[in-house]
Amino acid sequence: MKIVVIGGTGLIGTKLVKNLSERGHDVLAASPNTGVNTITREGLAEALDGADVVVDVANAPVWEDKAVLEFFETSGRNLLAAEAAAGVRHHVALSIVGSERLPDNGYFRAKVAQENLIKASGIPYTILRATQFFEFVGGIAQSATVGEEVHLSPALIQPIASDDVAAALADVAVAPPVNGTVEIAGPEAIPLDELVRRFLRATQGTHKVVPDVHARYFGAVLDDQSLTPGDNARLGAIRFKDWLGQSTAQAER
Repeated sequence: MKIVVIGGTGLIGTKLVKNLSERGHDVLAASPNTGVNTITREGLAEALDGADVVVDVANAPVWEDKAVLEFFETSGRNLLAAEAAAGVRHHVALSIVGSERLPDNGYFRAKVAQENLIKASGIPYTILRATQFFEFVGGIAQSATVGEEVHLSPALIQPIASDDVAAALADVAVAPPVNGTVEIAGPEAIPLDELVRRFLRATQGTHKVVPDVHARYFGAVLDDQSLTPGDNARLGAIRFKDWLGQSTAQAER
């Protein structure tokens, strides 16, 4: 199959392109870096010519509420229109577990808007919702740091390795559309404050992690259901402890 990966040069996209190529598919990594821009439509029609499947893993370049909503709506409309014109048979999109449960978070609101465009497009689709990536834990810690303390909710989170997300996306891309949503999460649920505590311990961080049920996660107050999947979620194989050990070992080389 010809599979176009929108955002194909990013964290997930790079892994996904490699995975699909190794399975023998004709894969195009599409991004502004490769001359394909879903905002300006530059190179979009040419990239989708003859494509069977499009996988959208593009990320907004900015996180301000209004800008991120405009990015996902404009990109989504342009991409879906180009897919309809090209006769694409399966649209796959990466989204976030819990998006609809955290309306106080502008990024999550934008992902819900993107999902709604996909559902209304008439193109056969599969939305893969993933939990937060292990690779983002450092950024989560930084966002919650005040002075020498990191204030975080003790609500459960079930983070996942980006390698597991890419593998799941590859499986979804080559399977028939489900015209619905599939969830994927890491193999274990961990309180958010404990997750960051483990991360800081492994990376020699000196900040004290303070559990706070009122602490906001990028603007949203959490509970145990906010960032954890439903009962039928696919689970990744890589545990946070193992990923952390491998990441810190690579950093020390």
